[in-house]
Amino acid sequence: EGKTFVLTGTLPTMKRSEAGKLIEQNGGKTSSSVSKKPDYVLAGEDAGSKLEKAQKLGIKIIDENEFKAMLGL
Repeated sequence: EGKTFVLTGTLPTMKRSEAGKLIEQNGGKTSSSVSKKPDYVLAGEDAGSKLEKAQKLGIKIIDENEFKAMLGL
């Protein structure tokens, strides 16, 4: 709750739109761009430049399994 996520890449078992809905249903927000503001970057396969930028900015990067664990799924 109250966290901001950037979604990038292809997630193994869900669409990014589904992940975005789960984030919003649990009181979080999604952002389309990586800046210093997001709390997490949810990264899937072929994440690309957003992942690189998040690494440079020191933003916590999580995968789908970590994301599901955060939500208790």
